[in-house]
Amino acid sequence: MELVSPSGDVCRLSRSDGDDSLSFHAKLLDSLFDGVYFVDVQRRITYWNHGSENLTGYSAAEAVGRHCFDNFLAHVDKAGCALCANGCPLSKTIQDGERREGELFLRHKQGHRVPICVRVAPIKSTSGDIIGAVEVFSDITAKEQSEKRVRELESMAYLDSLTSLPNRRYTGLKVKQALEEFQQFSRVFGLLMIDIDDFKRVNDRYGHDAGDATLRVVSETLKKNLRREDDLVGRWGGEEFLMLLSDLNAPLLHAIAERFRVLVGKSGTFVGENRGPVTTSIGATLIANGDSAESAIKRADQLMYLSKSNGKNRTTVG
Repeated sequence: MELVSPSGDVCRLSRSDGDDSLSFHAKLLDSLFDGVYFVDVQRRITYWNHGSENLTGYSAAEAVGRHCFDNFLAHVDKAGCALCANGCPLSKTIQDGERREGELFLRHKQGHRVPICVRVAPIKSTSGDIIGAVEVFSDITAKEQSEKRVRELESMAYLDSLTSLPNRRYTGLKVKQALEEFQQFSRVFGLLMIDIDDFKRVNDRYGHDAGDATLRVVSETLKKNLRREDDLVGRWGGEEFLMLLSDLNAPLLHAIAERFRVLVGKSGTFVGENRGPVTTSIGATLIANGDSAESAIKRADQLMYLSKSNGKNRTTVG
């Protein structure tokens, strides 16, 4: 969409504007669940709606006046490539006036990664000159399904209280169910055992609050970026997470594991006053003939420890 104020100046669109028509448009944009923000030709943010606040954790006061290339949202694509400094769709649209759409990941103020769908369009003055761009973005997490699952888990005492993920008991039951589907219908399932690297050092150096914050950041990144609604991630114990993935082959299993490893690595948690990096070691395996739930999980666990022994922050498939 092309948004033009009566003066051709997007900066006038604000919540406190005295112009009735502009106040109406600001209120209308603030009523959306989607995030909406404007930038000028220097990519300075001039408007930030309530949806942007809710989806990113950053208030309008924190965002307006900053440049999108300040990288506070740390946009990355599915390969983990940083977009704010190179490949920014806003920058391209300001240059050529073309609309753009795509899926990428922003970093929430709390540190976890959020998958979003982004739509970008130019903003033009009444004379037709490009004076900025607008980005509309929405959370593409399977939110409704996740909330339904949380309610079910709470009613059955299958929820991990710290991370709000399924606990070990529930996750183990789902692996057994997957094994039955594999044996009866040849439906293929994969397991990822994911362990946070050097977690004990975080606890010992910065305290358990920092450790808990790290667990929450990793769990949110894993949960919000599941590939499909019937995939599952649970807290297996301590700093370990077990992910159950359906309908895939070995190359896809490896690719998905690497995507999660990269996304967690591009996230971060506050350690003291600074945002600290978080990396994971992953073991990935497909459920095979002759497996029990216990043997499949054990194999994923052994592969994860192989990733640890080979230098950490890597995926081992077997």
